[in-house]
Amino acid sequence: MQTYFVTGGAGFIGSSLSQKLLEAGNKVVAIDNFCDFYNPKIKEYNVKELLENENFILYRKDIRDRQAIYEIFNKHKIDVVVHLAAMAGVRPSIENPILYQETNCMGTQNILEEMKLHNIKNLVMASSSSVYGNCKQVPFSEDMVVDYAISPYAATKKANEVMTHVYHKLFNMNVIMLRFFTVYGPKQRPDLAINKFTRLMLNNEEIPMFGDGSTSRDYTYIDDIVAGIIESCKYCVSNENVYEILNLGNSSPISLKEMINTIAETLDVIPKIKQLPMQAGDVERTYANISKAKSLIGYEPKTTFKQGISEFVKWYKQNKELYM
Repeated sequence: MQTYFVTGGAGFIGSSLSQKLLEAGNKVVAIDNFCDFYNPKIKEYNVKELLENENFILYRKDIRDRQAIYEIFNKHKIDVVVHLAAMAGVRPSIENPILYQETNCMGTQNILEEMKLHNIKNLVMASSSSVYGNCKQVPFSEDMVVDYAISPYAATKKANEVMTHVYHKLFNMNVIMLRFFTVYGPKQRPDLAINKFTRLMLNNEEIPMFGDGSTSRDYTYIDDIVAGIIESCKYCVSNENVYEILNLGNSSPISLKEMINTIAETLDVIPKIKQLPMQAGDVERTYANISKAKSLIGYEPKTTFKQGISEFVKWYKQNKELYM
């Protein structure tokens, strides 16, 4: 049994990861601040079953609270840190960049400092495909220059990649930074397009389509992301002098129009589309080159977009009261 410290443990990815880690016989110490970025009752739902497991311990604290992090690390012998907690979202980061800086950068600094002080050597952390900005070359590869962020959110994720490298070099930490590409599936956040559009279509409301529908995203199913995180943790534990940046995507971009149509077909509805201008900070496309992740950790996404949407819609219909 290993002990994992999962930040953002009540969120979409964090709770899904925690479930898999517990099923494999591990102990999970989780932290989440249950902020009102979206309705906290959704996070309560995410952890309801997990709390019944004696190997799951949840702290309702904020990663910006250095003393809280110190106390958790002091109380538990942690083997691996999976740092997922962050203020998410490109558009909200433009409206409140200071909050994003405080949470995503200073919060991460707190984690790194306590790892250093408690001699914890293994860190797997969420970065984001948003660091690629509007790179013209596709698919996006980890060795591309990503110095041209177009949102505060992307800038904080790039900063995290740089700062974790500092701790890797100075304090011999094993670090894998995972650039997630648009994660979706059961428990997806309500502010994200697939969840939002499903809700609107079921309510026979208009779908806001920014641009002409040609923008595309490399949608990645939650089970594939979780598998990639777990394999990254195993790699850190089994190797020395690790610092890697890996894309976790599906390597199969889907246009906005195709995404809307796939949800509509699955729901058997005709979508009402309201076309709007492109929004500041939005990138034109994301497209992951996943060859490095395949080679290093055996990452192999298994879920097609159509299958993933089918699974999400099935789950959503059973849990739609969460979003009312």
